[in-house]
Amino acid sequence: MRAAIFEEHGGPDVVQVRDDVPTPEPGPGEVRLRVGASGMNHLDLWVRRGLPIETVMPHIGGSDIAGTVDEVGEGVTEWSPGARVVVNPSLWCGQCEWCLAGQEPLCVDYRILGEHTQGGFAEHVVVPAQNLYSIPDHVGFEAAAAAPLVYLTAWRGLITRARLKQGESVLVTGASGGVATAAVQIAKRLGARVYAVTSADWVERVYDLGADVVYDRTDSDYGKEVWQATGKRGVDVVFDSVGEATFRQNVRALARAGRLVVYGATTGPKGEVDIRLVFWKQLEILGTTMSNQVEFREVMDRVFRGELEPVVDVVWPLDRAAEAHARLEAGEAFGTIVLVP
Repeated sequence: MRAAIFEEHGGPDVVQVRDDVPTPEPGPGEVRLRVGASGMNHLDLWVRRGLPIETVMPHIGGSDIAGTVDEVGEGVTEWSPGARVVVNPSLWCGQCEWCLAGQEPLCVDYRILGEHTQGGFAEHVVVPAQNLYSIPDHVGFEAAAAAPLVYLTAWRGLITRARLKQGESVLVTGASGGVATAAVQIAKRLGARVYAVTSADWVERVYDLGADVVYDRTDSDYGKEVWQATGKRGVDVVFDSVGEATFRQNVRALARAGRLVVYGATTGPKGEVDIRLVFWKQLEILGTTMSNQVEFREVMDRVFRGELEPVVDVVWPLDRAAEAHARLEAGEAFGTIVLVP
């Protein structure tokens, strides 16, 4: 089959599209999909660069996948060839205490499709049958593939972990990214006041998503400006993936009883914080990763109903996979890059 692979870690140039990659066969409880579209995330960049994890080499990236059931493995009765489906990228054991409690992203053997396993930047991919969800006929593969990882992360982070409520305020950093664009939409639809930080090129587009106030990260100390804009109160929630470079600003921007939700660390893993602020203002620092099955279905249903609209940057053929890596790495993408085999 045709697939975008890399055999060594490095820059975008290590990605190559080949026609001689073996077509995978589904095992018990699995299905093989003919990929209709697959979304690219920053996770794909980390894996390509050499994130310290155990993964399959040569590697096929792509965690967000939509397509058609092509073949079913032994024991699979709920799906038949031809079904249009989207995939939950999470992989879990189903047996540990967290899985039994319905908290799959806390699984002791938690993995992500396309990170720890082969992914969807190919003509075919094999996934667990339990991870599939039907796509209505009116929803295209490109839109469906742009939704899972980013909306699952944003939904769990804001709704489940941060407990964001109508009338509260939230600051979203890195607001041109896939998860952040999803977070702006989710928070605004909930009825929160949304502050956002992005680069100058994307300020107007973030306003178009529904943000109330947008700061150019290159032209402001947003932590200080948010503090002033809120009458020295601060925001109830900060939603961040930037990490080390913005950690102090994020804490400073929080109101009393504020919640800092961290879902990434693109600028480094070691954030500094004045611990006195944490206990005096009674702050919470919360981590979040992906979602459970209930949240996955809730989010995809909202996408299918048009309540949430995935932001697609470009739709490119698989042949441009290396170029897509370079575009995302250079910060030129707004939303999700989608590749089509």
